[in-house]
Amino acid sequence: MPALDFYAHVAVCSEVLGVGLGADPEAWEAALGATCLDVPGGGLLRRDYGLVEINFSPDQPGLQGQMSCFGFGVKIQRLLYAQYLNAVPSPLSRQYGEFAPRVPFKELQAAILALGHTIALDRHNTSSDMDCYRVSASAARIHVVADPDPYGSGSATT
Repeated sequence: MPALDFYAHVAVCSEVLGVGLGADPEAWEAALGATCLDVPGGGLLRRDYGLVEINFSPDQPGLQGQMSCFGFGVKIQRLLYAQYLNAVPSPLSRQYGEFAPRVPFKELQAAILALGHTIALDRHNTSSDMDCYRVSASAARIHVVADPDPYGSGSATT
C-alpha cells in the first residue's frame, strides 16, 4: 500500500515531500500546490490541504514578515467524509497513488518498525477513546481510535 509508505515516512522523518518543520509557507506550497485554505488568526497561520494541515508562526514574534512551520498533521479521518473527497493534494496522489479512508494501526506499526524505528504507547496523552503513540527519534505522535466499534454495533464509527 503506497499510501502506507507515505504515513510511515511522515511518522519517522517528520516531513511531507521533503518539506517539514521550519519550512515557510512558500516551501509547503511548492511541495503540495496552491489549492488550500489559509486560516489566519492570532498572528498565526493554519494552512489546510485536507489530508495535511500545517501551522505557521512568525519567525520573530510580534513582527510582520517571514513565517515558519511549527507543526503539521496528517488527518486520515478526513478521508471518511464526502466534503473531503478531494482531500489528498495532487502531488501526493501522483507520488503515492490512492489513499484509503482507513489505515489499520498494525500495518502502520509494522511499516514504522521496518524503517528501523520503534513505536510506543504514550500513557500521558492517551484518553479513554484515543490512544497516542510516539515514534522513536521523531516528533511524530500517532492518534488511534481506541475502540473502532465503541457501541458494539458491528461497524466502526468515528
